[in-house]
Amino acid sequence: MSADKGEGRREDALVKQRLQNREEYERQRLKLISETEKSRPSADKFVGQNDSMEDTLKNSTVGLVRLEDFQQRRKEIEEAKAREAARTSELKEETKKVKKRKKAKSTLSFVVDDEEGDGETSSRQTPDTENGESAPKRAKFRKNPDVDTSFLPDREREEAERKEREQLRQEWLRKQEELKMEDIEITYSYWDGSGHRKSVVCKKGDAIANFLEKCRQQFPELRGVSVDNLMYVKEDLIVPHHYTFYDLSSTKPGDESHAGKVVERGWYQRNKHIFPASRWEVYDPQKDYGKYTIH
Repeated sequence: MSADKGEGRREDALVKQRLQNREEYERQRLKLISETEKSRPSADKFVGQNDSMEDTLKNSTVGLVRLEDFQQRRKEIEEAKAREAARTSELKEETKKVKKRKKAKSTLSFVVDDEEGDGETSSRQTPDTENGESAPKRAKFRKNPDVDTSFLPDREREEAERKEREQLRQEWLRKQEELKMEDIEITYSYWDGSGHRKSVVCKKGDAIANFLEKCRQQFPELRGVSVDNLMYVKEDLIVPHHYTFYDLSSTKPGDESHAGKVVERGWYQRNKHIFPASRWEVYDPQKDYGKYTIH
């Protein structure tokens, strides 16, 4: 009998403890809800009034017993509300920017012209009011000639500018072709250890290979040598065969103050370690040779 009484007291104690735990949980839950509402960021003003943080939290925590579950659910709801508020704010800001750009594009400068021209009074008179007074004239708007509108799109102006640019380009190309057809006398020295000076007449548009072919015809000892086995050295720079005198006209190898050298490639290979061949290098148009000493 005493055992049944002891068991009954333990059950009463457990029931009492559960009630206390539930009351403590409810108190903590209401406290957290209150703190959350107080600390809500100002961005929450974009969230609907009927979907407050408290209502959402209450609806989503039905059936939760543990305090940890309640806190986790509250954190998730806060983050979701914050993201929603941020997206709403960004959308409104972007909408304002778009409207501002459209307004800037569509805005033109106008002046008000309230003067009527001669001969127009009869056809543009405003009707009289009931008191016999004439109604105020409606102001006319026209484009302000003092405002610079060159930045605005103008198809006719753009087409005229394009044609002018194309005309200038064609004129420049025509002049360059005329320059390439001009005759130029090239003084050179066939170099085999000592110099043998001669000159040939070429076009400015002739390539170095064409020039070397003419040089080859002027020396009997070179007539059995192909152009590929000849080199043109100007100002200590070996000029590749594909360059023209027009290409070199404004560069170091185009300097006419010193005669260039025509050299057999075989001679260069045998003597490139000896002065002056030891100074020679292949011409690079991208390189700045500065105050390179001439020999």
